[in-house]
Amino acid sequence: MNLPSLQHNQQMSSREIAELVESRHDSVKRSMETLRDKGLISFTQSVETSHSGAGARPVDVYVVGKRDSYVIVAQLSPEFTARLVDRWQELESQQQFKIPTTLSGALKLAYEQAEQIEAQQLLIEKQKPAVAFLDNYVEAKSSKCLSDVAKILNHKPQAFIAMLNADGVIFKRSGVWVPYQNHIDAGRFTVKTGESGGHCYEQTRVEPVGIAWLATKYGNASK
Repeated sequence: MNLPSLQHNQQMSSREIAELVESRHDSVKRSMETLRDKGLISFTQSVETSHSGAGARPVDVYVVGKRDSYVIVAQLSPEFTARLVDRWQELESQQQFKIPTTLSGALKLAYEQAEQIEAQQLLIEKQKPAVAFLDNYVEAKSSKCLSDVAKILNHKPQAFIAMLNADGVIFKRSGVWVPYQNHIDAGRFTVKTGESGGHCYEQTRVEPVGIAWLATKYGNASK
């Protein structure tokens, strides 16, 4: 089969991914929406034509960056991950470096390269918590309490809970910290109920997906 022609701005569309993994475009889009709702990827929406020539119609497509394309393909069809890696490498090897012939061109190139390096460094710093989480907790299958998650992410429990409250993640109900419904719907938190000594109680538990999500947002605390 012919591999999709990847875009030269380090992006790939949902339709290209569908071709790559030999899947329906609508199925790929639904998987991408699920991954986005879990906080694992992000994408922008665009419109393409269904095909060239007469009878073409607009088609909504989702556009993602290189990193997120790996996440999507690994979720949809892990056996195609190697194909995706090979295609990215092929695309990047084809890009030619043009030496500027004017002073203004050289200055512009230097500025663009400095911006790119700075953006890459910022991205690396931003992703460090998530990478550390994946390295240490990828095998975790059970939920954890808020205090345990605070320790995992190198925060003091009280300060961590205060941050979650200030950011609209949790609120206090009947003396217990519980998540807002949108975070429950996203699968990040669950609220366990039970009875002890004749009294009912609630406890907030953070699911593995929620721990990964919190790591990307609050994982930069110093030891």
